[in-house]
Amino acid sequence: MPIPESHLDLLERPLFAHLAQLRPDGRLQSNPVWYAWDGRRLRLTTTSDRHKGRNAVADPRIALSIHDPDRPYRYLEVRGEVEAIEPDPHGEFFDVLAKRYDLAYDELPDAARRVVLVIAPHAASWQ
Repeated sequence: MPIPESHLDLLERPLFAHLAQLRPDGRLQSNPVWYAWDGRRLRLTTTSDRHKGRNAVADPRIALSIHDPDRPYRYLEVRGEVEAIEPDPHGEFFDVLAKRYDLAYDELPDAARRVVLVIAPHAASWQ
């Protein structure tokens, strides 16, 4: 596993990460995202028609960086690939993340288009 034990807390805490992807036109895109870590894979939520979802279909390579808000020069960068795009038509995974990140909401209007990006880490760097 490429994630050092010294930095696992950054994956386990409900922090924001920045997801970097290549767009189909070759330009880079970076977005703040919620995530969940299960000890082997990262999971993010998006919709099939947003850039994050379309980018993952066009090119599964990603980089994701997380910095420690308590120690800003401490960070973890994870490089890997989207190995699966799972349908989430009821927004169940969005609900998991909303609870993790303490977001109250009434309904999820884009639930029918929701997908989960399952990311396999291949390499990491950290400070």
